[in-house]
Amino acid sequence: MPESVPPRVRRFGALPRRLTRPLSYVALAAWVGCMAVLLQRAYLQASPANLATDLARYGTEAEWRGVYYRGEKVGFTVGQIVPVDGGFELQEDGRLQMSLLGATTPAAIRTTARVDQTFQLRSFDFSLDPGTGPLALSGTVDGLTLTVTIRSAGSERTETRTLKEPPALMLNMARRLASAGLKAGATHELMVFDPATLSNQPVKIRVHDREVVAASGRPLPAFKVDLAYSGLTTTAWITDTGAIVREESPLGLMSVRETPEQAQQMAVSARVRSDMLQAAAIVPTLRVPVTEPTDVVRLKVEFSGVDLAGFDFAGATQRMTGAVLDARDPRTLTAGPADPDRLRYLAPETLIESDDPEIVEQARRIVGTATDARTKAERLVREVNAMLDKKPTVSLPSAKEVLRTKVGDCNEHTALYVALARAAGLPARINVGLAMVRGAFYYHAWPEVWIDDGPSRGYWLPVDPTFNQFPADATHLRLLQGGLDKQTAILPLIGQLKLTVLEAEMLPNTSPVVVGREIADAADARPLSLALPTRQPCGCWALPCRGGS
Repeated sequence: MPESVPPRVRRFGALPRRLTRPLSYVALAAWVGCMAVLLQRAYLQASPANLATDLARYGTEAEWRGVYYRGEKVGFTVGQIVPVDGGFELQEDGRLQMSLLGATTPAAIRTTARVDQTFQLRSFDFSLDPGTGPLALSGTVDGLTLTVTIRSAGSERTETRTLKEPPALMLNMARRLASAGLKAGATHELMVFDPATLSNQPVKIRVHDREVVAASGRPLPAFKVDLAYSGLTTTAWITDTGAIVREESPLGLMSVRETPEQAQQMAVSARVRSDMLQAAAIVPTLRVPVTEPTDVVRLKVEFSGVDLAGFDFAGATQRMTGAVLDARDPRTLTAGPADPDRLRYLAPETLIESDDPEIVEQARRIVGTATDARTKAERLVREVNAMLDKKPTVSLPSAKEVLRTKVGDCNEHTALYVALARAAGLPARINVGLAMVRGAFYYHAWPEVWIDDGPSRGYWLPVDPTFNQFPADATHLRLLQGGLDKQTAILPLIGQLKLTVLEAEMLPNTSPVVVGREIADAADARPLSLALPTRQPCGCWALPCRGGS
């Protein structure tokens, strides 16, 4: 920006303290925040007793930040930069300790990144502990070769990946931009390695004019910078030295510079819990009533309010025409020519440890003497549903870790099922989308398993171990296939997607029964009081739980 042009002044009156959340938290907190938003009830409690020990590495120069959702406190982070030989070590810890559906669900996040003098990534350590034990990742970068080691449940797995360009972490993005020189009008595209999904993702960056931001009661010049990542655009105000003055997320997340004591004081108001509840559900416009999802044999749903490009709607039980999805009951599926790609869904993957001896032994025990694929697949659904305690967790679902803890929501049920199915010789994969519960659609994950039906014939069958459904009902609307690396694409839909149920065909003899009483005088019409049954919540993106078979 030419020196002769004075900076524009933009004043922010809503928050009196400056916001300095590092950009590393955009990707991770977006995902963790998404999980929190998609829960029906969440509030924060006191930090664990060992918190002081965990955070002892932070000195007086560390920056503490309260993490806020729509202006209310939901956690905190602390970070610092430590000079080391040949570069710097960037350290950050975060805490989200929630009580979800009455169960305490703490989330402790730790990231350490070692960079050179130009803030190029050399190595990193990352861990996420939902209270049942940490899943830890460490990585080293040698040119374009990235070596990642994953440790969970007392075991470890190492993978080597060749990248098209050197990776970076969000943790050092602002410093890298400042090191290269911030200039109004400049655009950049960088590949960022997200340890939460073990994948490289592009970040598109646009630098705008320098503005004077009112922070902590004094003006501070900073460049306005837009960062587009995984379908979300976050706006940050970054100084010439790489300090983030303010950051705004479209999901309503932000952070505020606070004292250590202020940052660690956590409480979420009833208003925020109500906001989270409203964000969790997509209440559709109903042209026809849908009373029980398991009775639906065909559903036509119109999508609006979002860009549908990049989503994977085509499947054996659903077809997208324009913006209308036509979904049919999986119980009507019949065998067709074998999918030539099915065998790749037998191989182990990161966090789907189907070759682990404990997973293999558990799969062998569950399928027992069953010989046909459909019987094996159903036994796995019933066993996984019965095995896991239904609690929402903020975690990276590792099948081996889930088998150890036996706790989780739909992501944990799905990861364990897919690993067990593959270990039992059944190709299986992950679906991500929406499922209807009590008249609303919730974001959800469930497996799809290949059922062999004769030589070179078969079909992909959606099942739902979280809901104990074999097969899954017709209100399961798939948007994507894949793990956490695909689920980040769901984030831009939150609060924007609108659904209209155009048609709903139900099973015969399942029409809603209208209960009432005959009255002689319309003036005597009063509501009839009925005691309705209730179900226990299952703890998933799709809440509350529902069963079915």
